[in-house]
Amino acid sequence: MTTLLYTEVEEELRAAVRDLLADACPHSAVLARIESAAPYDGDLWKALARDIGAAGLLVPEELGGAGASAREAAVVLEELGRAVAPVPFLTSAVVATRALLAARTAGPGEVVDDLLRRLASGEATAALAVSFAASPYRRAGAEVTYEPADGDAAVVSGRVAGVAGAEIADVLLVPARLPEREESALIAVEAGERGVEITPVTSLDLTRPVAMVSLGSARGRIVARGVGPDAGGSIVGEALRFGAGLLASEQLGLAEWCLAATVAYVKERRQFARPVGSFQAVKHRLADLWLEIGGARAAARNAAGALADGDPGTAVPVAVPGPVPVAVAVAQAHCADVAVHAAEECVQLHGGIGMTWEHPAHLYLKRAKADQIAFGAPGEHRAALAGLVDVPAPV
Repeated sequence: MTTLLYTEVEEELRAAVRDLLADACPHSAVLARIESAAPYDGDLWKALARDIGAAGLLVPEELGGAGASAREAAVVLEELGRAVAPVPFLTSAVVATRALLAARTAGPGEVVDDLLRRLASGEATAALAVSFAASPYRRAGAEVTYEPADGDAAVVSGRVAGVAGAEIADVLLVPARLPEREESALIAVEAGERGVEITPVTSLDLTRPVAMVSLGSARGRIVARGVGPDAGGSIVGEALRFGAGLLASEQLGLAEWCLAATVAYVKERRQFARPVGSFQAVKHRLADLWLEIGGARAAARNAAGALADGDPGTAVPVAVPGPVPVAVAVAQAHCADVAVHAAEECVQLHGGIGMTWEHPAHLYLKRAKADQIAFGAPGEHRAALAGLVDVPAPV
């Protein structure tokens, strides 16, 4: 059975990340950055990637990484969620890296190993070129096609909307299919390649921008190829499922900050000559939220533990009624809504100041709402969970 407790190593990693974020990522800096032309914090990402080794956390040691598991990555995501840090850890070090690791398992190759070494060193970042709202229960990549070229080269054409992390990515991992055929492949395209156009679009979460990726006969290298309708898509499904499971830890960290900040505020804010937190109605709301977050912690830790332990089944989550897809579905079905509720309570119980741009509460609400639809909305995970455990789907 997966343990929900944190190990000593995980707590040490948490302390290192939290100390770095406290020094380099105060709320004032995040608020100033989202109004600038560079929403991502490159210096903070370099410190995380190189000083702490977060970029290569999931990469095997023989490729220059730490060889850690999903449990350690989950701890980092908790802290990044608590600080709403504008860095591409989720999109590059988790989702894109997981896609490359799945491709490496399917068939090791120099292209994959080279990319993983670059990501582990912090030399480059990557993004999986699918919509941030893509679900592990739906096939992705149908909007992009490719034509084989010499060796492992390919020419890719198409457009993908709402790609998170694309704006800062050095490499795009593009799921694509052959025209009029079911054969699919995952293709690595350098962001600076001719024919690649990345256009930022308005994002609800200003700390995690999304972009439109247009590929006009751009050359790339095939990372993994398949011969059936699910062969290329299974790698993408594996990465999306992994991302959904660990996103729950980011949502947990976000919710915990919202609760702690709100409790601290209502202890000090006075109304009618007494602290606002002394009113019974406020106490009940915060107590209910505390219970919800306790459940979210258990769900998120269970998902991280299940992903760390591995899954003996195939890569398509809906087809495998095993512990990993169940744990991921439970985590996202619960944690996504808890994070939004916590952020809403934070804004409301802070009163007038919670509605201002200068207060960080709106950053957490926007991150929570954006995360709620990332990698499948809660309703999709509930429907998938119903099928996995053989109960009637929710209405």
